[in-house]
Amino acid sequence: MPDADKRVPAIFFQTEAGQEPVRTWLLSLDKAARLLIGTDIKTVEYGWPLGMPLCRPVGKGIWETRSNLTGSRIARVLFCLHKRHMVLLHGFIKKSRQLPKTDFDLACQRKSQLEER
Repeated sequence: MPDADKRVPAIFFQTEAGQEPVRTWLLSLDKAARLLIGTDIKTVEYGWPLGMPLCRPVGKGIWETRSNLTGSRIARVLFCLHKRHMVLLHGFIKKSRQLPKTDFDLACQRKSQLEER
């Protein structure tokens, strides 16, 4: 079974209503972008712990995967480690050099919700 080799299997954060915001965001992207982001997430699943240039901590127990897409676009997926899983909290296309506070705050909020359950 190939999943047995994963060090931190990825799962999608679910809202209380059962929605998976990162899955919804990924499905809104083109197929090439989904493939690149998925490959980077898979690399983290099998190779954890990893560092730059693919992965880095952004604070408060939240990490980001960094995916370079076509057309000079940069995607980020913010995640945390919870019960031996990589929980995908929030994904976005980066438009500025710094991590936007609103995106970081949303990931922190979702992480808190996850830990309260």
